[in-house]
Amino acid sequence: MAVRDDVVNTIAAFSLFADLNGPQLEEVAHLFDETFFGEGERILRQGVSGSGFYIILEGSAAVRVNGVDRSTLKAGDYFGEISCLLGEVPVADIVAATPLRCLVLPGGQLEGFLTAHPKVMYRLLQGEARKLKNTTKWLS
Repeated sequence: MAVRDDVVNTIAAFSLFADLNGPQLEEVAHLFDETFFGEGERILRQGVSGSGFYIILEGSAAVRVNGVDRSTLKAGDYFGEISCLLGEVPVADIVAATPLRCLVLPGGQLEGFLTAHPKVMYRLLQGEARKLKNTTKWLS
């Protein structure tokens, strides 16, 4: 139980879950699986594989598009949602820049999770808008 309490305390500080109360945060901690990746390990592979929604608890990861690092993800950031929502392969590699501790939800469960937690869905939508804005900056 102490491990899950640690997860609840960690995600309570993340903007994605800012609108959830204690019992809802506990539900998230039990619904998602916890997983670890070593430094340099590729979690998602551009154009090839990816079927989960990941939330970084600890560590950092590089976002690589066509071999070029475009961004760094840190605790509280998430990835894999685009592939899950669209049912398509990832548009970037995600590589652990440091040892990485994540929560992961299988892609097929993301829609149900988001519809059951509309405030999380709204915050995810805000995050997608920020990503689109940043991508537009990269292209200009």
